[in-house]
Amino acid sequence: MTTTPRVSIITVNYNGLAYTRALLQTLEKLTYPNVEVIVVDNASPREDASVLQAEFPWIRYVANPLNEGFAGGNNRGFEIATGDYYLMLNNDTEVPPGFLEPLVARFQSDPKIGVVCPKLLYFEQPDIIQYAGYTPIHPITGRGHGIGYLEKDNGQYNQACVTSRAHGAAMMVSKVAFNKVGPMFEDYFLYYEEMDYNASITRAGFTTWYEPGSYVLHKESMSVGADSPMKTYYLSRNRLLYVRRQTPMPWLPLAVSYHLLVAVPKATLQLIFQGKWQHLKAYWRGLWWHWTSNPNEKF
Repeated sequence: MTTTPRVSIITVNYNGLAYTRALLQTLEKLTYPNVEVIVVDNASPREDASVLQAEFPWIRYVANPLNEGFAGGNNRGFEIATGDYYLMLNNDTEVPPGFLEPLVARFQSDPKIGVVCPKLLYFEQPDIIQYAGYTPIHPITGRGHGIGYLEKDNGQYNQACVTSRAHGAAMMVSKVAFNKVGPMFEDYFLYYEEMDYNASITRAGFTTWYEPGSYVLHKESMSVGADSPMKTYYLSRNRLLYVRRQTPMPWLPLAVSYHLLVAVPKATLQLIFQGKWQHLKAYWRGLWWHWTSNPNEKF
């Protein structure tokens, strides 16, 4: 008699109580028979997320004393997870009852699969695709693009396939891959964490699959998100950090050179022409982090 693999769903909350509550209401309706849900509150200053434990007594609630970002919050969930598979699921998502079964089935089709990601659709317009896989990352520019992004979902991406990386809004990792790679690298704090983790899992010999038999509705806006100096700082800092950590030789010198000699001047000129002086300051502060080597610095 085979045992149904256990899935540990981990979601991180930070001042998003309404989002997290709505997600948990959909998770209550899951048809998958062996699942645990772990909610990590990243020291939300404006809300008492502990009320979720009383409202949803079947969850495992972790009150993190510090805001440790996306990676740190998920790592606190990993520490108590008991599943065979770990699903990092953004709290601003909602899911249909049967979304776990295709993800688990994909893992069980090949032991070398380390990551599986469902199709992502926009919550407000569920016929519009946010994610249907990703093109290969260029070893020098570090660029790729999301397959199907903002396209109408007419079933054109309904074939499961290997992809270069998953989407951090709904990223399932096998315990086997986790045990080999370890927890997420926490220095990013915001942005690039899931790319880095996916790259580490790939370098450890595992594959990443896009599984369209499952889908998740994401409440992220279809337009560009909030533009802030903090976002500019972390994107600037973490893009170069990702290049340094995940670009193998002999590509690393070329990738760093491209970043410093092409990408940085281009971004600097754009911010100057746009008159975004606070963003320009944040952009260069993010770059300077690499020379000050202070991993604990936050914006």
